[in-house]
Amino acid sequence: MEPREPLSPFLLAFPGPLRDQLVAAVLSGEKVSTSGLLAEYEREQEELPPVGERSALIDSEGREVAVLELIEVRVLPLGEVDLQHVLDEGEGYRSVAEWRAGHERFWHSEEMREALGDPGFTVDDATLIVAERFRVVERLG
Repeated sequence: MEPREPLSPFLLAFPGPLRDQLVAAVLSGEKVSTSGLLAEYEREQEELPPVGERSALIDSEGREVAVLELIEVRVLPLGEVDLQHVLDEGEGYRSVAEWRAGHERFWHSEEMREALGDPGFTVDDATLIVAERFRVVERLG
């Protein structure tokens, strides 16, 4: 078997229980989308990932556990997130309000504010998020 090109990492949350839960949801097929802040891409001066890009899903131990392929990338205001996206995130939320409360806790966390370099960072309806839809193309390990 030929070695494959190294893939960029696909990171969900920070290492720990939340990442473990999210990785398990991807591997079980429950989680087929995720949301990030456009501000994260801007801070890192990163381009949005293109549809078709493949990346390696990373667990809390830093291991590559699956190859994911992006099938949709949308930038939209937080206030426009719909129930289908919420359900496709596979995190057990049953309403947009519940999903938003959980994501606000994460986005307003000390770790996230530190990563953004803004100790007072908060989101509102106009905050732009990056909604990514993906599929597992290969399990690793």
